[in-house]
Amino acid sequence: MPSAPPETRYAKSGDLNIAYQVVGGGPFDLVYVPGWVSNVEAMWEEPAHARLLGRLASFSRLILFDKRGTGLSDPVPLDRLPTLEQRMDDVRAVMDAAESKRAVIFGSSEGGLMSVLFAATYPQRTEALITLAIYAKRLWSPDYPWAPTVEARAAEIEAIERTWGGEMDISNLAPTADETFKRRAVSYLRRSASPGAAVALLRMNSQIDVREVLPTIRVPTLILQRSDDRDVNVEEGRWIARQIPGAKYVELPGDEHLIWAGDIDGVVDEVEEFLTGSRPAHEPDRVLATVLFTDIVGSTERAADLGDRRWHELVDEHHARVRRELDRFRGREIDTAGDGFFASFDGPARGIRAACAIRESVEALGIEIRAGLHTGECELMQDKIGGIAVNTGARIAGMAGAGEVLVSSTVRDLVAGSGISFEDRGEHELKGVGTWRLYSVVGA
Repeated sequence: MPSAPPETRYAKSGDLNIAYQVVGGGPFDLVYVPGWVSNVEAMWEEPAHARLLGRLASFSRLILFDKRGTGLSDPVPLDRLPTLEQRMDDVRAVMDAAESKRAVIFGSSEGGLMSVLFAATYPQRTEALITLAIYAKRLWSPDYPWAPTVEARAAEIEAIERTWGGEMDISNLAPTADETFKRRAVSYLRRSASPGAAVALLRMNSQIDVREVLPTIRVPTLILQRSDDRDVNVEEGRWIARQIPGAKYVELPGDEHLIWAGDIDGVVDEVEEFLTGSRPAHEPDRVLATVLFTDIVGSTERAADLGDRRWHELVDEHHARVRRELDRFRGREIDTAGDGFFASFDGPARGIRAACAIRESVEALGIEIRAGLHTGECELMQDKIGGIAVNTGARIAGMAGAGEVLVSSTVRDLVAGSGISFEDRGEHELKGVGTWRLYSVVGA
């Protein structure tokens, strides 16, 4: 993954400006054609999406773009929506601007339709065609029974317009994703198109039918399909693969439709093997860790009493003492925001003892802290960690009282026999992470 998001540039496609980016220096070009709506800059802000793009760029020169009417590309009049042919031409314009004579075309969901048409129309510019979770048409007919009926599609579009950017239900797109991921996904969609544009594009792609195009494709083709995708039926994916001469079909486990949800590595591994002939050896991307969050109780009032200069001196001394205890108990500082710390440990007992030592050390400064700990599987993101376990730890810290070290039941269970004692604080509903039984540390 690049250390900073790549520069956004613009290609001219007819009278419109199409936003695109180029990242990576691999031996071949790969054009990523996103589904429905996109935003090339917001993609890099979503950890899972950034991981997908970073992996693709690790073995290719990756070209990203926003289709006309979406993201950072020019808007289009809602009463004159582009045809599939016009949108396909945006791929050609972006390739020209990026000085790409020939590229692998990789499209997911609706982006797969553009990819199919481009590969059939411009085989001389298509190194290979790869798709994930695509459909050939979007309305039911007796000879295409996997698509929704006209009535079901209309109801879906109405619900999306009514809830766009708010409590939009994306359970069909990422059924088993956690609530944090779903909120980020909804935010990403909102930043990728206006409600009117999003709905207009849905109505437009409801009329598309590329079934007759599939048998005309003459480039190496890989069709990927997740077995339990709720938005595109697995039988639909199998049928599409059979229509393309010589296509390779790979069925992956999972129920996610969004390409950046679920097992991203499983998808990219198949892409990399198809294009390079080998799969990568993966470094671990998840680790079991104990996370600790602390902050100063009543910091706003204390700062007002002391004044800026004295308060900053006190906070500097607080930080020094916290870091000293983290070093002593082999903790790793992940982040500092204001007067709070976020740290991780390779063992829960060390995390608890560090929290108690921090509490005692800063009491000499006249400072009270609150602390929360949780142990769970965390995502490795360069020098950071993230995921639901981190969110849970932060929520537990928010429930702690002044001078209290509060832990989850997971932490309590893992330190059994360590001599650390607890008081049961009962079950609590923690926003976005479910119900947890919490315990207060009374002796460490």
